[in-house]
Amino acid sequence: MANRILHCGKFLENYHLCLKYQVVGFTTRGASLGDTIYLAVNHNKKTVCGMRAVLGDATDHKPWPDADRYVIAYSLESIQYCQPFDIRFLAEYGGPYWPLKFLQGAKEIKDEAALSRLESLFEESLLENPYFFESESKHPDPNTQDLEEVEADIDDCQITEETLPDALLAVPEARISIMGTFQTVRFKNETDELRGLEVLVNNNFYSLFPRYTSAQTLLIPENRLFLSSGTEARGDKPLKGIRSIPDGLLIIFSKNDVHPFRVALIEYECFGEGKVRSQEKSNYLNGQVIPQLMRFASAFSIVTDKQIRDQTIYNWIDKIIQYIYSNADHIQKISQWISEINPHLSPQLIGREIDRALTEAFQNALQIILVIDDLTDEQKDTITNVIRAFRLENGESIQFIPYVVRLEQRITLTDGNAEYALSVQ
Repeated sequence: MANRILHCGKFLENYHLCLKYQVVGFTTRGASLGDTIYLAVNHNKKTVCGMRAVLGDATDHKPWPDADRYVIAYSLESIQYCQPFDIRFLAEYGGPYWPLKFLQGAKEIKDEAALSRLESLFEESLLENPYFFESESKHPDPNTQDLEEVEADIDDCQITEETLPDALLAVPEARISIMGTFQTVRFKNETDELRGLEVLVNNNFYSLFPRYTSAQTLLIPENRLFLSSGTEARGDKPLKGIRSIPDGLLIIFSKNDVHPFRVALIEYECFGEGKVRSQEKSNYLNGQVIPQLMRFASAFSIVTDKQIRDQTIYNWIDKIIQYIYSNADHIQKISQWISEINPHLSPQLIGREIDRALTEAFQNALQIILVIDDLTDEQKDTITNVIRAFRLENGESIQFIPYVVRLEQRITLTDGNAEYALSVQ
């Protein structure tokens, strides 16, 4: 497992939110479960560290004002606090460009001497409770100031166009290496067996979304398996257009969360080759996609009659349990989750506990995931606000999580070991 320094830049509010909610976010991928992170921030012209922790499960909880910047977030375990201490001593190990070596992109600390001293200084100043700075800076405007971890410390090492060659010579790993170039092409549609968005995403789900691991989730990619209950659940005449069928379900387990089980309804939508003009996309989004997502949300929200909600939950859980018990691996996985929550539970009662945990998830911890091939930031915000208006039985809003997935065709591969690629659309 790696050791890293996660730098909040000059924004104290983000640092304090990490302490308060015991969660951290990364603007690039690379960190993973079990890594040790040292949390740092710029304060009074010093770069100080005040917390150390181990990365736990990935989480959707991103409490920061600039939450969209973080591609992945983790809950924290084995948390330790200290009296904030200056980490600019790392210049003794990394030279004048030490932020590039130790802070950029929260990269792994490979200098054993530097890591040993960092550990020693941290342990010399341990505190029982987190230290919160008295003064708090205003959140910088993301349109006028770059908040990347490394950018926050560019001034510390005085990198200019003239000194950049020297900086890259001293810290060659700071340069972005490109594995290749790619051309964005269109999916044919959602369901095409060769170039369909839904088909390709389902086949590559866990490699595409490392936020979800196969060990902590169960994907049920059964199109049209789940149908919400209508008014006939209470004996009334059925009404057309009010029922919904998601494209799949994702059951998410995190034993340290308030609700260890969560359920996500997955909807795949694709403009594909048939809708290429802005007006066509807008009409499709407003006329079909958003109403469909609203039907998902309303089926489990308190805006819908409780008898109808309960009937939908009962029917869906019955189908989920049938799906689980049709596969020995699924049985073992879910049983293991239940055992982690309640290790003393009798094996004969696991089935009943699965039913109870899923019922609670539908009532109190529901998410809607939209996977689509094009979506603007403004459209994301609009849909998020619409879905969050629907509340669950515990008063919490239904969570909306959008993912934009595009199909890329290789142009040239140059370095298979590099982390980045360039694509053109």
